[in-house]
Amino acid sequence: MEKIALIAAFGALGTLARYGVATLVQRNVQSGFPYGVMAANLVGSLLFGVVWSLSEEKGWIGENARVIILVGFMGAFTTFSTFAFDNVQLARASQWAWLALNLVVTNIAGVALVFVGFRLGKLV
Repeated sequence: MEKIALIAAFGALGTLARYGVATLVQRNVQSGFPYGVMAANLVGSLLFGVVWSLSEEKGWIGENARVIILVGFMGAFTTFSTFAFDNVQLARASQWAWLALNLVVTNIAGVALVFVGFRLGKLV
């Protein structure tokens, strides 16, 4: 139960960090393009890679800490980092068809389903 509580606490911190980064960036660029969200996604992807590498390749971060950081903090900071990581893992395993499928379906279907959700919301 303690691990779950830590994941939740780190999730709360990740949410606040995402909001802070996105707001700070968006406020400074003053554009209609969502640079703030893009910045959070890119920073999150970089941090995910660093944490994974320090854990798996260097052994500097234990498995429990890695789970708490990646699932808790990074999971709340950006789910895009997990999506990017999964795609890198598919590429490292030379699973090119699965990689292409994941990229295309997640992006195109995700955008399409937001539109579907807008339509469904209008029906209610």
